[in-house]
Order: sequence, then structure tokens, then C-alpha cells
Amino acid sequence: MEYVEVFMASPWIYLVVFGIAFLDGFFPVVPGETTVIAAGASAAAIGVPNIGIVIAAAAIGAFCGDHVSYAIGRFAFGPIAKRLKPGTKKKKAFDWAHDALIKRGGIVLVVARYIPGGRTAITITCGAVGYPIRKFMFFDAIAAISWGVYSGLIGYFAGWVFQGRPLLALALGFAVAMTCAGAVELVRYILERRAKAAETTESESTAEPVNSGKQ
Repeated sequence: MEYVEVFMASPWIYLVVFGIAFLDGFFPVVPGETTVIAAGASAAAIGVPNIGIVIAAAAIGAFCGDHVSYAIGRFAFGPIAKRLKPGTKKKKAFDWAHDALIKRGGIVLVVARYIPGGRTAITITCGAVGYPIRKFMFFDAIAAISWGVYSGLIGYFAGWVFQGRPLLALALGFAVAMTCAGAVELVRYILERRAKAAETTESESTAEPVNSGKQ
């Protein structure tokens, strides 16, 4: 435990938070939330590191990492997607993703940032379908900053509850983060189902006059 406290008091902790948040943007195996939550819990439990700098490092790292993911999608998957044959399942899926991002890109980007693994899939897709980079930067900045604040404060709250017991603080913070991520995913699923149902109803209503005219 003494070594943990020494590390948390070191300026290197900010570089670690930045680096892991950065890698998490395009390499989802890296535990981005866990690192930020741990630093936040330590900030409240033992007084170091500085929670404000932790949040800033996490947000900047996430923002930069997401842009690497966007670049991978644009330059690696974009050319492949453009060569897809019309009418194929892959082409239809590509067109659906493109339309969804054009219509609801900002909301999708912000929500996906709170879903481990989902954030990478969305940012890569944004690059592959050619989502405008200025819009991407704007909404990704909102997503990264809000994610940094959310993860840091969850850890800080847990550390405040369990002052002097950083391991319990980390466990509580991680549990709360997973619960919130699950709630976000559930809401996203419900909204997606409703949107698909609305599109089906709309397509059926526009198809009825055409059918009746042919008869």
C-alpha cells in the first residue's frame, strides 16, 4: 500500500492517466475508466493526486485517442468500404451506419464514450463513413470532457466515502462505473428499438397508398 501511495503522489501518475486514456481510445483492452477512477479515489482517500489534473489528463488523452481511432477508420477501412458492391449486406450495413451517424452522430458519439468497446467501434465507423471531422472534433470534445469528469468524480466520491481505505474506494468506484455504463447501454438499446419501430411504421404508412393505387 505504501508503494501505491508513493506512486499516486508522483507526477508520473498524470502521464499514466493520459497514456491509458489515450490507448483506450483505439485499443479497448486497456482499462481507461479503471485508471481514472483509481486516481480519483486516491485523490479523496489520501489527498493525492490532484483531481483536477487527473480529469484534464483523462479528457485530453481520450480526445487524442479517439482521433487515432477515427484516422484508422478513415484511412484503413474507408477505402475498403467505398469498394463494396451495391445491394450486398455489407454495403447496406455501411449505408445504414452512414445515415445513422449523419442523423444522430453527435448523440451517438457522446453516448458511446461511456460504453467500453463501443466507443472504439463508433469512432472507427465515423472515420470509415467520412463523418465530418469538424463535427467529430466538437462532439468528441464534449464526450471526452464529460467522460473525464464522470470517471474522476466517481472515484473521488468513492474515495471520500472510504477515506483511508483506497482499495475499498476503488472497488466501489468501479462498481458504480459499471452500473452507470450498463444503464447507458440499456437506454441506448431502448431508444434504438423505438427508432427502428418508428421507421418501420413510417415505411408501411408510405407504402399503403402506392399499393392501393396499383390495385
